[in-house]
Amino acid sequence: MTASPIVLLHAFPLDHRMWDDVAGALARTRPVLAPDLPVPVGSDLPEPSLEAAADHVAQVVRDAGTGPVVVAGLSMGGYVALALLERHPELVAGLALVDTKSTADTPEAAAKREGVAAEVEAAGSVDPVRGMVGTLLGETTRGARPEVVERVTAWIGEQDPARVTWAQRAMAARPDRTETLRLFTGPVTVVVGDEDAVTGTDAADHMVATAADGLLVVVPRVGHLSAVEDPAAVATALSELANRVDAG
Repeated sequence: MTASPIVLLHAFPLDHRMWDDVAGALARTRPVLAPDLPVPVGSDLPEPSLEAAADHVAQVVRDAGTGPVVVAGLSMGGYVALALLERHPELVAGLALVDTKSTADTPEAAAKREGVAAEVEAAGSVDPVRGMVGTLLGETTRGARPEVVERVTAWIGEQDPARVTWAQRAMAARPDRTETLRLFTGPVTVVVGDEDAVTGTDAADHMVATAADGLLVVVPRVGHLSAVEDPAAVATALSELANRVDAG
């Protein structure tokens, strides 16, 4: 039985490193790809759209010479995963939606994203989003694991302001892709931290109810960055999903 590759798509405002611990666990049994979004660092940015990021991921998969893959996206990565499913369905054999949602932003949320993008653009730095660490990580992590807070804070501080601005505008413009999820017949695992204050369990329940073959995994005592806060639990969920795909 061939082990299906897994593609890991990162959250905002981070990069592929947020998957390092999960990727290390998964790579023991199957190929893992963890591209930076929307395009490799140092490349010219396209116009802000998650579709552009999805097309880049599709090219990464094709360049790797792999067949259909298991795609796991956390937060913004989940939005890109659904865009990939819509635009390149032949590449997606299984789908993990981690601390994300299938619906579009409300007008108020989209306007807030545009406001943050404008602040970052005006500042020429990521200072306007540094404080997001307090929202991204769960209460338990923030209180008991300062090393995780420091790690995520450092990652945010190392991001390119232009990429941060790009991501906010791309996410604000994304459509509702609930119907894309509904039409997918492959296995879907929805993972959510029980302390996720960004997308939360209601969005997770909605996606599980929408999917034709959906499974819910709730990770205790973690927030929106479950893959960073409890990589072992998330790696196990993704491995089990990939095994479902492998079993066919």
